[in-house]
Amino acid sequence: MSDDVDDVTEIPITDTLDLHPFRPNEIRDVAHEYLREAHARGFRQVRLIHGRGIGMQRENIRKLLASLDFVEAFHDADGSGGGWGATVVVLSADDGDGHR
Repeated sequence: MSDDVDDVTEIPITDTLDLHPFRPNEIRDVAHEYLREAHARGFRQVRLIHGRGIGMQRENIRKLLASLDFVEAFHDADGSGGGWGATVVVLSADDGDGHR
């Protein structure tokens, strides 16, 4: 009997997600699921650590953030939070149905 189930990694939902452990082709989906769950749990602000590199992951993350209706704003972290190697995300207070 073969096991066709993909490996699933549980991600703790805290105010920070470090994306370094994930493969580049996983980052968008991981970040989307994390943000959805953080919003559902009532987080108003989170930080995504994508690294500096050449800016590809930063750009991909910001395209995702711009497409999500529960993201109110986003910006570079301050120097102690990773600078342009991390993005601070402000999440809306409601669940999209006007509840919270």
